[in-house]
Amino acid sequence: MQAFAKSNNFPFADLEKLLELTAVSIASDIVPITGENRILAYYGLKQLNSNPSLGLKGIIDICGLSGKEITISDIVFKIGPRINASGRMMNGKEAVELLLAKDVDVAREKSESINQYNEERRELDKKITDEANAIIDEFQNMEDRKAIIVYNPGWHKGVIGIVASRLTEKYYRPAVVLTKSSELITGSARSVTGFDIYKAIESCRDLLENFGGHTYAAGLSLKEENLDAFTQRFLKLAADEIIPEQMTPQIDIDAVLDLQDINSKFMSELKKMNPFGPDNQKPVFCSLGVKDYGTSKLVGKDLEHIKLELIDDKSNTPIHGIAFGMRRHNIHIKNMKPFNICYTIEENTYNGNTSLQLMVKDIKENDI
Repeated sequence: MQAFAKSNNFPFADLEKLLELTAVSIASDIVPITGENRILAYYGLKQLNSNPSLGLKGIIDICGLSGKEITISDIVFKIGPRINASGRMMNGKEAVELLLAKDVDVAREKSESINQYNEERRELDKKITDEANAIIDEFQNMEDRKAIIVYNPGWHKGVIGIVASRLTEKYYRPAVVLTKSSELITGSARSVTGFDIYKAIESCRDLLENFGGHTYAAGLSLKEENLDAFTQRFLKLAADEIIPEQMTPQIDIDAVLDLQDINSKFMSELKKMNPFGPDNQKPVFCSLGVKDYGTSKLVGKDLEHIKLELIDDKSNTPIHGIAFGMRRHNIHIKNMKPFNICYTIEENTYNGNTSLQLMVKDIKENDI
């Protein structure tokens, strides 16, 4: 658009209203936020926060972001999925109509519609993920498998990519999720660090009707009679190439902090590195020997998360944190035993008050 405007003598100001869509695209497509992308994302976020279009304002309102500073993470986890849900569950037409809306009532109606699609997508995503996990539970010698392939002809084509991502996160192995579409089996694949899943699928091209993608994500389609041959060849490739270290998730730590180091001044310095995203990730910190202040507790619908209030040897002023899905550490924590944490630092706004919160990525219990 910049090149078109320049060659046709349109002022750049005419394009500025498109910056918000550029930011949404950069964030949703998980592309590197460096160089020109970082500049476009920065100014796109400014517009999204100050003067969003009616369509995006509709999504902002319906996913509870009104009055909050919208970040790249908000686009990735809230705005983007709702736009995507329209295409996954039905078709992309309503999302396009929403983004082009010139009328408040139309924007509200379309926002509610795609929000409903997103709710349906989440339910379907959970159902299919549970079914895929049940299949994997039946696998023999799962610990020796270097990759996962699951197939059910009844699964919804629109969510199998999300399910593949969830399986890769859970088992930390390349995952291929397949379903039936018309006369062909079609699927989505996701990978782990160091294993080029596109190249692996390409090496099976004689068995495939179509394929495409990149190092960590790909799509494919094949005839049913080729499924067994594809499965055997792909699993053998993974077995030959993947080493045990690739099946263990690792977290890179940027720095070790005492809890007293975490304050508003430090946060203001961190925010200068915004916007965060691929190739410019939010810094991950580690604190050693932290303890429960005595007020940490389990939260969530199934009490699977821990709401933390932590102190260490140098500070008796508790700092808040949230550890999603880490209930297994609760007994150690409630027994006032020390543990190590790694985390990112977030600003949490509630009832107009902003405080700092640790988003805990992992907990390591100390033996002492």
